[in-house]
This record gives sequence, C-alpha cells and structure tokens, in this order.
Amino acid sequence: MPFLSILIVALMIVALIDVITRDDSQVKHLPKMVWIIIVILLPLIGSALWFGIGREYGEAGISLPRMRRAERRAGPVDVRLAPPTDVRTTEQQIADLDREIEEWRLREELERRRRDGEEPAAGTAS
Repeated sequence: MPFLSILIVALMIVALIDVITRDDSQVKHLPKMVWIIIVILLPLIGSALWFGIGREYGEAGISLPRMRRAERRAGPVDVRLAPPTDVRTTEQQIADLDREIEEWRLREELERRRRDGEEPAAGTAS
C-alpha cells in the first residue's frame, strides 16, 4: 500500500513539473494556474486529466482524434438588418390600439346587457 501512495506522489510531481515547464500556448482548456491547483488538490485524477486533455502534444506525441472546426465562408458577410415587418408609424399604431380598445369595451357592454336581459338599442323607434 505505501508503494501506491509513493507512485501517486511521484506522478503528481511529474505532472506539476510538466505543467510548470510548459509554455502557456501548450496548455489546453484551462489556464496553467488552474491545472496546477487541480494536480495538487486531486493528485491521481488531476495528473491523469493533465496528461489526457490538458497537455498539448507535438507531432510525435499521442495522436487523439479531434473534431474539426466548421469552415467559414470566404468573402464579406452581409450584416444588414432585416426590414421591419410593421411599417406603420407610431401614431397609426396608437390609433389602431385605441380602436381595438373601444371595440373590446363595446363587446363587453353588449355582453353585460345580454346577461342583464336588456336588448341592445337597434336605433329604430317603434
């Protein structure tokens, strides 16, 4: 059992040395300081993560399959805003809202009169 703990400490020291001696451009996914903290706090898991995903290997190192980035179109990108769907002026929109409010008010009044048993005035005199 002491052999295992010595092995874990040795792995942690090797990983720390590797993290510290690497250039920032050779460190992937997290900043170098975060990798150092992970390797110190979680020696076995942190070291495995460092050598598995955090380290940038050269051409002669471990070859892991990576997803390729989507290629971008060459040429200028059109960033014009879409034309507005409602071309009415603010005053026209307010007038439409006023008409709609009045329509709902009249509908409510008709519904109230029907409930109360009154007939709405038809405008004809008998």
